[in-house]
Amino acid sequence: MFLYLLGLVAFLFLYRWYRERDRVGNENDKYVYITGCDSGFGNALAKHLDKMGYRVMASCFTEKGEDELRKACSERLTAFHLDVSNTESVNKAAEFIKNHVGEKGLWALVNNAGVALPSAPFQWLTIEDFRSMLDVNLFGVIAVTLSVLPLIKKARGRVVNVSSVAGRVSCHGGPYSISKYGVEAFNDDLRREMLHFGVKVLCIEPGAFKTSIFTQNAVERKKKELWDRLPQEMKEEYGSLYLDKVMTKLKNFEKMMSTDLMKVVSCMEHAISAVHPRTRYLAGWDAKFFWLPLSYMPTFVTDYVFYRLAVKPEKAVM
Repeated sequence: MFLYLLGLVAFLFLYRWYRERDRVGNENDKYVYITGCDSGFGNALAKHLDKMGYRVMASCFTEKGEDELRKACSERLTAFHLDVSNTESVNKAAEFIKNHVGEKGLWALVNNAGVALPSAPFQWLTIEDFRSMLDVNLFGVIAVTLSVLPLIKKARGRVVNVSSVAGRVSCHGGPYSISKYGVEAFNDDLRREMLHFGVKVLCIEPGAFKTSIFTQNAVERKKKELWDRLPQEMKEEYGSLYLDKVMTKLKNFEKMMSTDLMKVVSCMEHAISAVHPRTRYLAGWDAKFFWLPLSYMPTFVTDYVFYRLAVKPEKAVM
């Protein structure tokens, strides 16, 4: 019986591998709009798709990011400014793209732009700290998608939303996981809605990767800034050594973060180019073998894991 089950599993994996090999082709006729191309996943994806022959519409937050991409890529790539948290900027970018793609429509949108800070205990934050991240990570994704959805429907293309394993398991304080849970919900609802129009909606869930949005120096600087504005009573509650202990844990965690961004870029590229893309892509070994199983565990198990991993405040009662 066991051998039959093993054979069935092997057959299913082989079938999926064979089915997922097919590519849509005609890359030179397909426009791909990517947000957050200054660095990290978006930057690497823009360069990768440009080499494949796609007509890449790469949005950057900085002029430096735009100039770097123009120098590194072919004339097929178009780089332009976009602030996903600004409605006027989003609408201007949508009009710019509409004029470029014409009747062909937009083959793919990759919602990659995001921020990871601030990350801290909720008690340290204000509602503005939450709002600033949600404006980029969640409302920015929704705004950009809605702005070009008619163009994607015209091409019967696809939307690729970059979420995170933090959209499966809320793993640290601050608004990051909240924003990614929101992306997951938006992705699921949009996927079901767009089935009627021949549009595919896919989700990328990277594990821990070392990118510019979450560096040790940036995290340390932001946590120090948040600490300095806390009332004295709360500082005493957490203790003078709390921040140092958190940063020590972060240094150890950073050593385990992957530097191979192509693990994520390959998932993005498959979502864009495959005839039969996956609904969800888990990128990274930690995503597959730690975060995914943990997301299916009973609540008391995940609570216990993070309780044991957390730095305890000095005046913690448990």
